[in-house]
Amino acid sequence: MIFKAVGDGRPYPDHGLVTPKQWAQVPPRQVRLDELVTTKRTLNLDSLLSDDSTFYGDLFAHVVSYRGVLYLEDGLHRAVRAALQQRPVLHARVLVIE
Repeated sequence: MIFKAVGDGRPYPDHGLVTPKQWAQVPPRQVRLDELVTTKRTLNLDSLLSDDSTFYGDLFAHVVSYRGVLYLEDGLHRAVRAALQQRPVLHARVLVIE
């Protein structure tokens, strides 16, 4: 199994971080793929296969920690790439919501 679970939507309250500049204030760290719950059920193959998928966005995935669960909010394509390359961890910005 790649992820802890596959979710559909964001079960946590709105955190207000929208732009890459806002997310840049959250320091990146490594997270294990098998600890992540996705917030999307589908993956756009164009994003997965694109060489420049992170060219215009953040280099790190966006994860929200809520009630002890790590939710992968943005960066599903990065996580799947890591899994395909047999890497068990992903570098992500982790926002903690209490």
